[in-house]
Amino acid sequence: MAIWFREYTIESIQDLGKNNMVEHLGIELLELGDNYIKGRMPVDHRTKQPTGVLHGGATAALAETLGSIGGNLVIDMNNFTCVGLDINANHLRPVSSGYVYGIAFPFHLGKKTQVWSIEIHNEEGKLIGISRLTLAVIENQQ
Repeated sequence: MAIWFREYTIESIQDLGKNNMVEHLGIELLELGDNYIKGRMPVDHRTKQPTGVLHGGATAALAETLGSIGGNLVIDMNNFTCVGLDINANHLRPVSSGYVYGIAFPFHLGKKTQVWSIEIHNEEGKLIGISRLTLAVIENQQ
Protein backbone atom coordinates (compact mmCIF):
# COMPACT_ATOMS: atom_id res chain seq x y z
CA MET A 1 0.00 0.00 0.00
CA ALA A 2 1.30 3.45 -0.93
CA ILE A 3 2.26 5.97 1.76
CA TRP A 4 1.20 9.01 -0.30
CA PHE A 5 -1.66 11.29 0.79
CA ARG A 6 -3.20 11.15 -2.70
CA GLU A 7 -2.69 9.02 -5.78
CA TYR A 8 0.25 10.77 -7.38
CA THR A 9 2.16 9.84 -10.49
CA ILE A 10 5.65 10.98 -11.36
CA GLU A 11 4.12 13.13 -14.10
CA SER A 12 1.69 14.82 -11.70
CA ILE A 13 4.50 16.05 -9.41
CA GLN A 14 6.94 17.37 -12.02
CA ASP A 15 5.88 20.99 -11.41
CA LEU A 16 7.28 20.79 -7.86
CA GLY A 17 10.72 21.09 -9.44
CA LYS A 18 9.98 24.13 -11.63
CA ASN A 19 11.23 27.68 -11.06
CA ASN A 20 13.36 26.82 -8.03
CA MET A 21 16.75 25.36 -7.11
CA VAL A 22 15.66 21.90 -8.25
CA GLU A 23 15.41 23.16 -11.83
CA HIS A 24 18.59 25.25 -11.53
CA LEU A 25 20.66 22.20 -10.53
CA GLY A 26 19.10 20.04 -13.25
CA ILE A 27 17.48 17.63 -10.78
CA GLU A 28 14.88 15.38 -12.41
CA LEU A 29 12.21 13.33 -10.66
CA LEU A 30 12.26 9.84 -12.18
CA GLU A 31 10.07 7.43 -10.24
CA LEU A 32 7.49 7.36 -7.49
CA GLY A 33 7.02 3.96 -5.88
CA ASP A 34 4.69 2.92 -3.09
CA ASN A 35 7.14 4.14 -0.43
CA TYR A 36 10.03 5.85 -2.23
CA ILE A 37 10.91 8.58 -4.67
CA LYS A 38 13.84 8.50 -7.13
CA GLY A 39 15.59 11.28 -8.97
CA ARG A 40 18.82 12.18 -10.68
CA MET A 41 21.17 15.13 -10.97
CA PRO A 42 23.84 15.89 -13.55
CA VAL A 43 27.46 16.21 -12.53
CA ASP A 44 28.31 19.34 -14.52
CA HIS A 45 29.34 22.99 -14.14
CA ARG A 46 26.35 23.64 -11.85
CA THR A 47 27.10 20.84 -9.40
CA LYS A 48 30.90 20.47 -9.36
CA GLN A 49 33.33 22.00 -6.91
CA PRO A 50 36.46 23.80 -8.21
CA THR A 51 38.48 20.55 -8.15
CA GLY A 52 36.17 19.05 -10.79
CA VAL A 53 34.20 16.55 -8.69
CA LEU A 54 30.64 16.61 -7.44
CA HIS A 55 30.15 19.23 -4.73
CA GLY A 56 28.99 17.83 -1.40
CA GLY A 57 26.46 20.63 -1.13
CA ALA A 58 24.94 19.61 -4.45
CA THR A 59 24.69 16.03 -3.20
CA ALA A 60 22.96 17.30 -0.06
CA ALA A 61 20.63 19.40 -2.22
CA LEU A 62 19.63 16.30 -4.20
CA ALA A 63 19.02 14.40 -0.96
CA GLU A 64 16.97 17.20 0.59
CA THR A 65 15.00 17.64 -2.62
CA LEU A 66 13.96 14.00 -2.77
CA GLY A 67 13.23 13.71 0.95
CA SER A 68 11.33 17.01 1.11
CA ILE A 69 9.20 16.26 -1.93
CA GLY A 70 8.51 12.79 -0.55
CA GLY A 71 7.64 14.26 2.82
CA ASN A 72 5.20 16.72 1.33
CA LEU A 73 3.51 14.03 -0.74
CA VAL A 74 2.68 12.13 2.48
CA ILE A 75 0.76 15.02 4.05
CA ASP A 76 -2.26 17.15 3.15
CA MET A 77 -0.44 20.03 1.46
CA ASN A 78 -3.58 22.20 1.69
CA ASN A 79 -3.10 22.39 5.45
CA PHE A 80 0.53 21.45 6.14
CA THR A 81 4.00 21.67 4.68
CA CYS A 82 7.23 19.80 5.37
CA VAL A 83 10.44 21.77 5.77
CA GLY A 84 13.98 20.65 6.44
CA LEU A 85 14.96 20.59 10.10
CA ASP A 86 18.26 18.71 9.91
CA ILE A 87 20.31 16.95 7.24
CA ASN A 88 23.34 14.72 7.62
CA ALA A 89 25.36 13.77 4.56
CA ASN A 90 28.27 11.37 4.20
CA HIS A 91 30.21 11.59 0.94
CA LEU A 92 31.75 8.20 0.19
CA ARG A 93 33.39 8.49 -3.24
CA PRO A 94 33.96 11.20 -5.84
CA VAL A 95 32.10 11.55 -9.13
CA SER A 96 33.37 13.76 -11.95
CA SER A 97 30.87 13.26 -14.78
CA GLY A 98 27.53 11.79 -15.79
CA TYR A 99 24.61 11.63 -13.40
CA VAL A 100 24.07 10.68 -9.80
CA TYR A 101 20.85 8.96 -8.77
CA GLY A 102 19.07 9.30 -5.45
CA ILE A 103 16.38 7.25 -3.78
CA ALA A 104 14.55 8.39 -0.65
CA PHE A 105 12.66 6.15 1.80
CA PRO A 106 10.98 7.19 5.04
CA PHE A 107 12.19 5.86 8.41
CA HIS A 108 9.50 7.71 10.37
CA LEU A 109 6.31 9.50 9.32
CA GLY A 110 4.96 11.30 12.37
CA LYS A 111 2.44 14.09 12.87
CA LYS A 112 5.14 16.68 13.68
CA THR A 113 8.32 15.19 12.21
CA GLN A 114 9.46 12.84 9.49
CA VAL A 115 12.84 11.15 9.01
CA TRP A 116 13.99 10.08 5.55
CA SER A 117 16.95 8.02 4.35
CA ILE A 118 18.48 8.96 1.01
CA GLU A 119 21.07 6.92 -0.88
CA ILE A 120 22.99 8.47 -3.78
CA HIS A 121 24.58 6.22 -6.44
CA ASN A 122 26.70 6.84 -9.52
CA GLU A 123 25.79 5.58 -12.99
CA GLU A 124 27.49 2.24 -12.25
CA GLY A 125 25.27 1.76 -9.20
CA LYS A 126 28.08 2.35 -6.67
CA LEU A 127 27.05 4.09 -3.48
CA ILE A 128 28.61 7.57 -3.46
CA GLY A 129 26.71 9.16 -0.57
CA ILE A 130 24.11 8.67 2.12
CA SER A 131 21.95 11.20 3.92
CA ARG A 132 19.44 11.31 6.70
CA LEU A 133 16.91 14.13 6.52
CA THR A 134 14.62 15.23 9.35
CA LEU A 135 11.59 17.26 8.31
CA ALA A 136 9.30 19.38 10.46
CA VAL A 137 5.60 19.13 9.59
CA ILE A 138 4.14 22.60 10.10
CA GLU A 139 0.68 24.08 9.68
CA ASN A 140 0.26 26.40 6.73
CA GLN A 141 -0.36 30.02 7.66
CA GLN A 142 -3.91 30.90 6.67
